[in-house]
Amino acid sequence: MSEDILAVVLAKILYASPAWWGFANSSDKQRLEAFLRRCIRLHLHRQCDPTVTQLVEDMEDKYMLNNNQHVLFYILPDNNNRLYNIRPRRHELTLAIKGDARNFL
Repeated sequence: MSEDILAVVLAKILYASPAWWGFANSSDKQRLEAFLRRCIRLHLHRQCDPTVTQLVEDMEDKYMLNNNQHVLFYILPDNNNRLYNIRPRRHELTLAIKGDARNFL
């Protein structure tokens, strides 16, 4: 029964996380991670399972950046084809020019 409650809480947290995650400050994110650590201590969540931050990043990658049927996909900039690899990046999108109409977010 308790595992079901954790699943519902995580589903509610992750449901609209791509919309609010960027606006959450570090204390908000730490509170969510503390909730998950508490669940680990109560044996409701395993230590090897992903954290809230990892879950949100996976949601963003899986459902927005790689899904051309997503509502906001048309706002995303085009892919950037780099001939070099200096450091790992979260995405391969080009940055919008400051005067670009797609840069309203």
